[in-house]
This record gives sequence, C-alpha cells and structure tokens, in this order.
Amino acid sequence: MLKSALAAEARWDTPTALQLFRQADALHPNDAMILQKVSKQYSDATSDTTNPVEKQKLSAEALAYAQRAVALEPKNPVNILSVAICYGKLATFSDTRTKLEYSRHVKEYAEEALALKPDYDYAHHILGRWHYEVATLGVGPRFLVKIIYGGLPAASTAEAVHQLRRATELAPEKPAHRVELGLALLADGQRELARQTLEQALAMPKCEKYDNEAFARARAGLEKLR
Repeated sequence: MLKSALAAEARWDTPTALQLFRQADALHPNDAMILQKVSKQYSDATSDTTNPVEKQKLSAEALAYAQRAVALEPKNPVNILSVAICYGKLATFSDTRTKLEYSRHVKEYAEEALALKPDYDYAHHILGRWHYEVATLGVGPRFLVKIIYGGLPAASTAEAVHQLRRATELAPEKPAHRVELGLALLADGQRELARQTLEQALAMPKCEKYDNEAFARARAGLEKLR
C-alpha cells in the first residue's frame, strides 16, 4: 500500500495518494512518516482547487496531521518543516492577529528544521520567503502590527536572498527555489538579476506539483519588471 501511495505521489496523483496514505494510517496508526505523508497530500491538494474555503479546510487538515507527526518524532526536520508550511498556507486565510501569530510560527519551525538539518533546501526556501515577505510589508501595515500586536521579528531582503541562494545551491534542479530567489532579488532592488533568475526558472522543467504555482509567481514577478 505504501509503495502504491508513494508511486501516486510521484506522479502528482494527489487524490489517490491521499486515499492510500490514509488507509495506511488506519492500518498502522501513529506512524510519523505516514502522518507526514497524509499532511503533504492535504497540503498539495490545495493546488487542485480555486475555492478559498476548501483551501483553508485542506490546509487545516494538513496542519493537524503535521503536528501529530511532530509529536511522535519531534526531532525530524521534515515533520517540523511541514508544520511551518501549513502555518504559512493558513496565514493566507487569517485575520491580522492570527496571520501575525502564524507568521512567527513559520519562522520558528523553519529555523528549528534548519538547526537539525543545515543543508535542508526547503527549510532555506521557507525561511527566505518569510524574510522577504515580512521585510516588504508596507509602512501602514507594519505600523499597525507594531502598535497593536507588538511587531514581528526582524527580517531583511538581504537575508532572504542569502537563504534562497543557498536553497538553489543545494537543489539546483528545483525551479521553485529559483523563482523565490528571483522574487527576493526583486524585493532587494536587484532588478536585472531578478529578471534573469525568474527567466531561468521559467525555462526549467517542472519537477514538483507546486511548480505550476511557482511559475505563476515568476510570471507575476516579471510583470512587475516591465
């Protein structure tokens, strides 16, 4: 069953993979690897719908399974980063106070995953994206966050570029890393290098289900450079 589930995941057949991993969970409960895989399928399933309510529901399910995996294996960096990713997705649908809380969790869990595995490319990816998204908050939102909610941890576009460049070095075949590096360069004011990096990313073959969304982000970034 696990072999079939992994094969479905590899061909980006999320519904089949989710069904099989959930069946495996029922047969062999409290297995951290299986729980993390269920979490990933719920997270990946958000790419298969445009309904924001459904996306939020799927993200919440993904977080619940990721947290169970961490409870069983608290030193597993993959489980820990899964929690960071789920919080990042849920933040999209949240009010300002909750978004702030979830943003802090993203940084906390990404840094924890990196401390356990310094060469974890996706942990660098998530932390880099966190840095440039927080660093580029507008003056108005940043002021309100500081006054009402006590502010956010320090962030910088330079650190975003550093983290995302490291992600591309560790996994140069993954276009999503290069997309986010391009967007971080754009946020850092390095417009020509950002253009080159985003164009390079769009010329790369898709290697993960998320890449369609990454390519859409790259095209949006290039539009800003016109």
